[in-house]
Amino acid sequence: MIARKWLWILVLAVVAVAGYYTWQKFANSGLPDGIAAGNGRIEATEIDISTKTAGRIREIVVNEGDFVTAGQVLARMDTEQLEAQRRQAEAQLRRASIGVDTANSLVKQRQAEQEAAAALVEQRQAEAHAAEIKLARSEQLQKSNTIAQQTLDDDRAAERGAQAAVAAAQAQLAAADAAITASKAQVVDAEAAVDAAKAAIESIAADITDSVLTSPRDGRVQYRVAQPGEVLAAGGRVLNLVDLSDVYMTFFLPTDQAGRVPLGADVRLVLDAAPKYIIPAKATFVADVAQFTPKTVETAEERQKLMFRVKARIPAELLRKYIQLVKTGLPGMAYVQLDPKAEWPAHIAGPVVQ
Repeated sequence: MIARKWLWILVLAVVAVAGYYTWQKFANSGLPDGIAAGNGRIEATEIDISTKTAGRIREIVVNEGDFVTAGQVLARMDTEQLEAQRRQAEAQLRRASIGVDTANSLVKQRQAEQEAAAALVEQRQAEAHAAEIKLARSEQLQKSNTIAQQTLDDDRAAERGAQAAVAAAQAQLAAADAAITASKAQVVDAEAAVDAAKAAIESIAADITDSVLTSPRDGRVQYRVAQPGEVLAAGGRVLNLVDLSDVYMTFFLPTDQAGRVPLGADVRLVLDAAPKYIIPAKATFVADVAQFTPKTVETAEERQKLMFRVKARIPAELLRKYIQLVKTGLPGMAYVQLDPKAEWPAHIAGPVVQ
């Protein structure tokens, strides 16, 4: 039984290899040396329309297969919670604005106290100066026994009291200066709270705007991934679009042909569904790694088995002209000009779609 199983596997492998080389023979039969061919399907770049923040889908206004244009509204997310958050942020902004006014008023109050303290210092300094003069006069008169000792003692006490009053007034002035600095810091803090509240409002407003999902490009709705009423996490997929401004066919060529494909080479596409139309394209990509590689590559014959992926992109201006007719998934043949001087075969030499 085991031997029979391996015999069948060997037979299938031989049939597959024979089929591959038969396809290669007929696919390239009748083609000049400078023209290569491969089969493939029309493909396009897919774009996921996803939510930016977590939320519930309120409505989806497009269906699968609908053609959409850039900027068109596709779906809307529920924004009740975001609206509540915005109202809360706006209330915080009003509170922070009041805090700024209060802090500025406190600064003015502290500045007035500073001015009063500065005036008091000047007053106390004037009183101290007068006490110093009076004490000096009393000391001069006491030498001639003109005044009593008690009077001299009183003048000395008054002078020391005046100096102490100056020191106290200067301390009050320093405290007023410190209070101004503190109140100005409160102003900065209140203004920062205002900026933070404004930033929160802007962030919420951006989330509300992003809750309206729009199409980034012209395309066609391929799938409705979610349905109205579903709750999605941030980044949850709602729709899948096909970008009809980036349409191409991917096909495969063996080593000897893939190595001769220059980027920008002319390609002509013939679709099975519309064989009478020849669609122009350009080779924009040739894989640098073979898609099929034997376990060991030791001979030239084995190296010829390597198949490389080639991408032929249809011009954007042609897509814009026929964008309503563009469909992906259609199979067909791609003919690539390996040599710019090579002439196209008769069956694809006719007029191309313009």
